[in-house]
Amino acid sequence: MSSQELMWIGLAIVAIIAVAGAAVVLWRNNRKKQRASLARRFGPEYDRLVHEHGSATLAERELEARAKRVHKLPIKELSDAERHSFSEAWRQTQERFVDTPLIAVRSAHDLVQQVMRARGYPVDDFDQRIADLSVDHSGVVENYRAAHALHEQNQRGNGNTEELRQAMKHYRALFADLLGAAERAPDSHHMRPAHA
Repeated sequence: MSSQELMWIGLAIVAIIAVAGAAVVLWRNNRKKQRASLARRFGPEYDRLVHEHGSATLAERELEARAKRVHKLPIKELSDAERHSFSEAWRQTQERFVDTPLIAVRSAHDLVQQVMRARGYPVDDFDQRIADLSVDHSGVVENYRAAHALHEQNQRGNGNTEELRQAMKHYRALFADLLGAAERAPDSHHMRPAHA
């Protein structure tokens, strides 16, 4: 081989290495953007899953699977009439809290499920509800976990009025997010029990 042929072969090798290096850099940058996008979209749920799985990659796979599942669900916005009806039901539930906090929390629990069902979310399994909600309502998933835990605790008779009030606040945050922008759940000024 002539020196000119060796030079062309050398240049071709350098070009291949440069293209491969650029491809790796682009892939890493794209992966960083995807990771940052998932972290923004899922918020605290992203961090919780990374901690739970011990791996960002495993957490991201789970979150991407959740997004694919929810994309296939018949999720819809509520009509104005539905929003108004649910908002009125929430107002009545809050007023009930003053005299019967345990019944009001149970009602809030049921009302959240009714809104979820009306929006198109399956409501059979709590863990699946959390996973599905995390896709479009990541900011309030922890509220739902906390409300559910307090509700369960109080169902067993192991709670107090303050915990019931906290459960109502958590349910209200999820409820308001599920209602959508047109109308929000009424404020919680009616949630102070007279005997607390």
